[in-house]
Amino acid sequence: MANKRALSWSTAMRDLENERSRRSDVREERLRTTMNLRGAPGLPLSAWRGRSGRRYVVGIHGVEDDPAELGEAVVIAVRRDGAGVAELLDVTAAGESPRERLQRGWMTRARARGATEMHVHRLAEGEAERRAVVADLRGEVRAQ
Repeated sequence: MANKRALSWSTAMRDLENERSRRSDVREERLRTTMNLRGAPGLPLSAWRGRSGRRYVVGIHGVEDDPAELGEAVVIAVRRDGAGVAELLDVTAAGESPRERLQRGWMTRARARGATEMHVHRLAEGEAERRAVVADLRGEVRAQ
């Protein structure tokens, strides 16, 4: 059989390890939206891939936006460079009353560190799930 491919075990394991290390990086994955479809503006959406490999879709907001509008969500402070590459500065979970929690402390520190955008993930149901998303995006290992 000429179609059989010989692959050494060590090569396969090295490739698998390289794949795992590439996947473990927390990163933004830009979404294609309906920008300029029939003259309508595109939705400001993006996604973040956590260390676990899970993807979290987020809405993009300016750092000047009122945190009271966020509600219960995971909020990511992001600095975007001139090339459009996003850097995650910090991530937190906002509860029922995010105004005091985000505005006075976390948002002020994020702005001081150079945050240019807030990425808001609203699809996590409940406080425990929001904490798990925060841990995943911070690169922390959590027991399930």
